[in-house]
Amino acid sequence: MAAAELAPRVRAGDRRALGQAISLVESTRPEHREQAENLLSELLPFTGGAHRVALTGPPGAGKSTLVDALGAHALRAGQRVAVLAIDPASALTGGSLLGDAVRMQRLAASESVFLRASSNAATLGGTAPGTREAVLLCEAAGFNLVLVETVGVGQAEQAVRDVCDTLVVLTLAGAGDEIQGMKRGLLEVADAVLVNKADGAAEAAALAFSLELGAALALLRPQSSPHVAAISAHSERGIPELLGWLAARVAGLQASGELGRRREQQLERAFAAALSRELWLRLQQEPRASALLPSVEAQVRAGNVLPTTAARRLIAAVFDRSG
Repeated sequence: MAAAELAPRVRAGDRRALGQAISLVESTRPEHREQAENLLSELLPFTGGAHRVALTGPPGAGKSTLVDALGAHALRAGQRVAVLAIDPASALTGGSLLGDAVRMQRLAASESVFLRASSNAATLGGTAPGTREAVLLCEAAGFNLVLVETVGVGQAEQAVRDVCDTLVVLTLAGAGDEIQGMKRGLLEVADAVLVNKADGAAEAAALAFSLELGAALALLRPQSSPHVAAISAHSERGIPELLGWLAARVAGLQASGELGRRREQQLERAFAAALSRELWLRLQQEPRASALLPSVEAQVRAGNVLPTTAARRLIAAVFDRSG
């Protein structure tokens, strides 16, 4: 499908066109870059209408099962649901299994849901190249709940905050998280912390850990304590309550103006990151910088010059007209 055809078809909710549009914004080919930017610019007025929810946590915590259950309940409530599932890329081959759809069978089978699996392509922070843009495309296609399931992350991975309005951290009792949960890091910025697998033999432990975690986070974040609950994604215990909490949260963010402020801060950080990438690309293309770059890199590798000093000298060589 030609890029010019994509915008109206994405606006019409064509899932095939939406998938192709996301492929375009994820592409690293130079000829696709301008097409992707033109497409996003055309659709930008139709974005911003969804609640962007990211679900993160360690591998095995049950993120995909939770997304499936939460998405199914949202569908029954009349919402249009898009799911962006990020899978880890192989460090050796760069490939990815993209197997989240296997664990989201109800959503994968529904024609009312858009489900997209993407490789993180070694991007840190739990997201993938183009995730922010993919969220915008889903909004332009009319989806009002966008769920981003991240790669399993640790306590320090916070980049996912810049693609969502609400950050949900999923954890488990009895998996070392009793200690890890008290550490500053991801839990310091989470909007909700859910203790999963509160069923069967693990129910008592999950309930007890959620109480301990809630008390600890109330001390750590007395001004902005997150929502803490024990749930079971498998039996769907607590899922209707979670959906209700999400609805109340986004309404509160909109009423207070915090939603707009949060998105403005995200855009500022996205601009800074884009500017850094563009400067690096232009430096590689600028004749004077490209001539100096090999020797400067060699000095850095040899340990003769600090990376910060080398970067400052290279920038000065390009921008200082006095030479």
